[in-house]
Amino acid sequence: MATKLVSPEQDAINLEVQIAAPPDRVFQAISDPNQLLRWWGQKGMYQTTKWTADLRPGGHWRCEGTSDKDGSAFHVKGEYLEVDPPRLLVHTWISSWGGDLTTVVRWELVPAAGGTTLRIHHSGFAGAPESAKGHYEGWTRVLAWMQGFVEKGETVESRPA
Repeated sequence: MATKLVSPEQDAINLEVQIAAPPDRVFQAISDPNQLLRWWGQKGMYQTTKWTADLRPGGHWRCEGTSDKDGSAFHVKGEYLEVDPPRLLVHTWISSWGGDLTTVVRWELVPAAGGTTLRIHHSGFAGAPESAKGHYEGWTRVLAWMQGFVEKGETVESRPA
């Protein structure tokens, strides 16, 4: 279960979760397009269908998918700002449903007893409280999916809807 916090000014989301796997394994799960496709999504909600990544500072990434509720397409894209495996990944986040809002996601992986402490800091929501709320709820699900994938091998296909 993740520890969660939306900053008082609703500019940033901060989450922390303990994962029973070493940082290099967690880093692979959050940066390898083949692995991301296996765990990011939920039957009955949405599924990712394509993921590309040029994993280097200045490189770009893009995720595409469809909503299971109405079949509509979506995408999220961004640019890698910092890449320091297996301890740090920072990138911009621009979603097809977010208008022109560009935010920044910082994944920080710290070795811990029994695995990894993963901290996410997603900032840039000033003036967009509804977007902050939606992303807060989304990240809570995403971290649980990733944790299930890394610790138990759960995938979109095998995870109960």
